[in-house]
Amino acid sequence: MSIKRVHSAKDLAINGAPPAFDQPLHVGRPNIGDHENFLAMTRKILGDCWLTNNGPLVRQLEGRIADMLGVGHCVAMCNGTVALEIAIRALGLKGEVIVPSWTFIATAHALHWQGITPVFADIDPTTHNLDPDAVRRMITPRTSGIIGVHLWGRPAPATSLQALADEYGLQLMFDAAHAFGCSYQDRSIGNFGACEVFSFHATKVFNTFEGGAVVTNDGKLAEKMRLMRNFGFAGYDDVIHPGTNGKMPEINAAMGLVNLANFPAFVEANRRAYTTYAEALSGINGITVLSHDPANEPNYHYVVAEVDDDFACSRDVLVAALQAENVLARKYFWPGCHNMKPYHDLFPNAGLALPSTEAVAQRVIVLPNGMNLPEGSIKLITDVFRTMSRMS
Repeated sequence: MSIKRVHSAKDLAINGAPPAFDQPLHVGRPNIGDHENFLAMTRKILGDCWLTNNGPLVRQLEGRIADMLGVGHCVAMCNGTVALEIAIRALGLKGEVIVPSWTFIATAHALHWQGITPVFADIDPTTHNLDPDAVRRMITPRTSGIIGVHLWGRPAPATSLQALADEYGLQLMFDAAHAFGCSYQDRSIGNFGACEVFSFHATKVFNTFEGGAVVTNDGKLAEKMRLMRNFGFAGYDDVIHPGTNGKMPEINAAMGLVNLANFPAFVEANRRAYTTYAEALSGINGITVLSHDPANEPNYHYVVAEVDDDFACSRDVLVAALQAENVLARKYFWPGCHNMKPYHDLFPNAGLALPSTEAVAQRVIVLPNGMNLPEGSIKLITDVFRTMSRMS
């Protein structure tokens, strides 16, 4: 990939100058571990002719993830959304379930798809995670549970949410799609609530091409989810529970095993990039890079900046300038689930109860990160911020 130069604000806005990067830089370009190791596993899969149906590599991956996270059980799935759906059904959630609107749409869809109403509660504008006081305000007699989200890999307030769930007799689970390898209060994410759901999609810090998992310390819940991911089969001809097809294929598990071995290197690359971004952007008025609590272990996968009113242009103009240079920065998760058509049609006035969500949605920009960033790219990306900061 060749890197040219960052243009002036005038060039970006008026002249349509050629981009600084000849290939686009994505927020979530996949991390891939040792290619030869993966190809060796692939040859073994083909030789054994065991492609799916709870194969040995899937079971090996489940065991290694459980050991790494210090949890009793890992149930691998074909993707994170199906993992959410199965966990929700296994916990018997119904009626209304409280979730943040400031999350990827799958968190809400996994409920709505099953006839459960997602009730959106507001976030803490500093952490971007659910505000327990806002959750309390949304509890009704129809509420059966709470789904917290560890957004950006920064842990949700699990202790406070658990106390709230216990007070009202609600189920608590977590969407941990961003938080693989992270910790909260000296415990690995995966050990909170009734269960936690990971995504291993290609864009995540740890990927299995497509994939996901539910982890839990509840053996009965794990067994129920294992039945549910395989149509409810307890034997060749013995279906004992309603189910679906949520199985992870062996080729995905092979990618997972390779990437798990390389996971520390992925996190270290993310950490270096995050630190470089944070230092380079620290002196720009109106730009704040979200920090991590030193008491918790992050995976540094998401580099999230907020653009406030002191910056020389709006967040959207800045995003357009970056994209003009082939830097595909994103406005995750604008405009919030409650403002997307399926939920805005259901709850047109939901934003009245979500002032922090709506404010954060106008400020956030997520920047490219990962093992595949070209040398020198962060300097050029942050130079765009500096160029735009001088707009008049």
